[in-house]
Amino acid sequence: MTDDPLSTPDHRALRLSRERPAQTFSGYLMLLVALVLLAGEIASIVEIPRDPVTGGILTVVIGLLFLLTIFGFYLLQPNQAAALLLFGTYKGTDRQTGLRWRWPWLTRNKVSTRVHNVTSERLKVNDLRGNPIEIATNVVWRVTDSAQALFDVDDYTRFLFVQIESAVRTIGARYPYDDIEHQETTLRGHADEVNGELRTELQDRVTVAGLTIDECRLTHLAYASEIAQSMLRRQQAEAVIAARQKIVIGAVSMVENALQLLSEKGVVELDDERKAAMVSNLMVVLCSERDTQPVVNTGTLYQ
Repeated sequence: MTDDPLSTPDHRALRLSRERPAQTFSGYLMLLVALVLLAGEIASIVEIPRDPVTGGILTVVIGLLFLLTIFGFYLLQPNQAAALLLFGTYKGTDRQTGLRWRWPWLTRNKVSTRVHNVTSERLKVNDLRGNPIEIATNVVWRVTDSAQALFDVDDYTRFLFVQIESAVRTIGARYPYDDIEHQETTLRGHADEVNGELRTELQDRVTVAGLTIDECRLTHLAYASEIAQSMLRRQQAEAVIAARQKIVIGAVSMVENALQLLSEKGVVELDDERKAAMVSNLMVVLCSERDTQPVVNTGTLYQ
């Protein structure tokens, strides 16, 4: 049993059309032919009084050929393609710029292959931890397969906008907004990686429409307004905790070095109680947020 690509529910597996070159002609060469036919038409009209039958027949035939030639011209600008159809059947795409000519019974649909730029609306998405966030992206894209763009989707521009929203929601829910411990890939802290994931996700979705995504960049990323203040306070609390942890680790290291140097140099002999008192005093001095005021003990440690 063979797999039918038309029966799959995933639109990314569908590739119904493929662009191929169309058989067209240089418009400048056909313009020369049109001028020759015009001269022949004038000569045949002049010949009618001398030989009405021959002149009349030549006039009609040359006139029809001249009209056939005239209606076959069209122009293509740089980065523009024309898909040609014969009674609804795709016959190829012409990408050669300038004055072109095709058989008049071939209809044409022009497609711009220039680079386009679109910025999505701000979408409200729940991140990996369920927090509502606002996210928007800028997408640089272009048409690379005119046949797929015209015939495999109803409107490739509208199709792209829908897929941008879907891809942004998927990527937004794949990562957390932020991670104070810097142990996870986050939307805010790993922009290049997230942008690459977004481009890959979007490219997979729009390949069926013959589109190529050149670049994706997040242009807006923030917590939703209803939780913004709460998340700000949480971030501030997490930052304070992280800073305190670093201060304590540094203070412990400094106290340890101080005790070790005092012991090695024999500056003073400290018993366990005096070491504990010294450690307590140094930790207070090093971890305090305010300037400490020393108290001079004129007696002994035990009085």
